Amino acid sequence: MQRWRGLADLPGGWGRCVVTIGVFDGVHRGHQALIRRTVETARQRGVPSVVLTFDPHPSEVIRPGSHPAQLTTLRRKADLIEELGVDVFAVLPFTAELSRLSPEDFVHEVLVDKLHAAVVIVGENFTFGHKAAGDVELLRTLGRRFGFVAHGASLQGRSLPDEQDGGEITFSSTYVRSCIDAGDVAAAADALGRPHRLEGIVVRGEGRGHDLGYPTANLSTPRFAAVPADGVYSCWFVRALPGKPEERLPAAVSVGSNPTFSGRERTVEAFVLDVDEDFYGQHVALDFVARLRGQVRFATPEELVAQIDDDVARTRSVLGLP
Repeated sequence: MQRWRGLADLPGGWGRCVVTIGVFDGVHRGHQALIRRTVETARQRGVPSVVLTFDPHPSEVIRPGSHPAQLTTLRRKADLIEELGVDVFAVLPFTAELSRLSPEDFVHEVLVDKLHAAVVIVGENFTFGHKAAGDVELLRTLGRRFGFVAHGASLQGRSLPDEQDGGEITFSSTYVRSCIDAGDVAAAADALGRPHRLEGIVVRGEGRGHDLGYPTANLSTPRFAAVPADGVYSCWFVRALPGKPEERLPAAVSVGSNPTFSGRERTVEAFVLDVDEDFYGQHVALDFVARLRGQVRFATPEELVAQIDDDVARTRSVLGLP
């Protein structure tokens, strides 16, 4: 898969293509269906498939300070999209100037003049252009004017069981963020089609875990990362060392401020099971599988250790380990 930053230097001889457009944060199951349709349509026409996305998140440019929690880093997003068979992952830097383009100018300058789109496939709730003035119907109209076909794809979701009052949920980045914010990582995984992943660099902590017999790897996470609600989770601790395949290790993970020790700073600490190693300085990731409990203040360190013993045993059970 080709990865482009901007559209100034397209390959020589670039012809027609099939394009889908969006932020695609999380690359959830709805995104996956849209991208697969794009890939299939492109193959049928014998042209490249292009995923056009934006960086930074448009909301941060339009309303500074409103950047939503980020479900995937840009690199992780590209990797997930590459797995779907896409030919080109194109990142359009989202600037104030771009935000002021009218829907007509966006289509003409980006989709027609630059990408030479033959087909554009978007979600049925897609909006574009200055103040989100454009919608799918306008995109179809502009397609007829400029010589491409536009499709608005139905949104993906699932039915809720009767014990949850029935009804439907729609898979969206907003829905996934709400699940993670509530600590419901199982529901987030259902919408994503895989566990929610949190990446970071292992940094030095205060060493309390080591003193308790449970040394932890403390993650420094990206600024806007979607960190689950405070609590204890069963996770897979993922790392890829140079020249080696990705390694997945079981871990019990605490998110919160360590109330037993009157902590104030929110941290993410992973106790990696059955491994005696210092992970300091490594770039790692946590795949959140299940929430075990909320964060609790214990009267003594001994009570905390007894609870951690139970957390580790339950993590083994959740992850299917002996």
